[in-house]
Amino acid sequence: MESLDTLLDGSDVGFNTSELLIRFCINIIAIFLLVRVIYYPRHKNKDFLFTFFLFNCLNFLICFLLSATKIKVGFAFGLFAIFSIMRYRTVMVPVKEMGYFFVCVAIGIINALATVDDHFMVLLGCNAFILGLTLVLDRNVNLTHENVKEIKYERIDLIHPSKRKEMIEDLIARTGMPFHRVDVVTIDFLRDVAVIHAYYFAKENETKMAGVIDDE
Repeated sequence: MESLDTLLDGSDVGFNTSELLIRFCINIIAIFLLVRVIYYPRHKNKDFLFTFFLFNCLNFLICFLLSATKIKVGFAFGLFAIFSIMRYRTVMVPVKEMGYFFVCVAIGIINALATVDDHFMVLLGCNAFILGLTLVLDRNVNLTHENVKEIKYERIDLIHPSKRKEMIEDLIARTGMPFHRVDVVTIDFLRDVAVIHAYYFAKENETKMAGVIDDE
């Protein structure tokens, strides 16, 4: 087992200041394009900008400073494991923002640990590929989401399965939302009220923001 003195021996580490500066410039340009050019114009969420930049820069510096040791591969996977745990142990982070977190971490690790025998051409190509792929997936994958709203519905006469079409038409007329199917969750005959789930398609996932519509 190598001692700490051996791992920290300057002759083994041999940091190259010019290489550090070049790598850091590539990294900071890549993360700026990812966060400020790709992420923010579409999502308009400033809460994560500071964290994206900070995570990326810290990961880059940690990985580069430890790149001369024999733990760099395990260390890289360990970082991904830590952020996987954070997804479930911290304040809930939206899935898309968590994806950007992983991209920020990956860019920092790649820019810190990738070989540069080809004068950084492969490194630049990898950054361009990651940024291009992120841009295409985030902006051009136009899949629709099936969203749901929970509604307290007072027209108890329309809860019968044979009158689903009439119920949907009534909901569309009263809310203006393009519902295409409904489920009856609970029925209260004493108050003549039913709780239903009404489903509709939209470009964005709105279910997390959906409230309860009260038709009473």
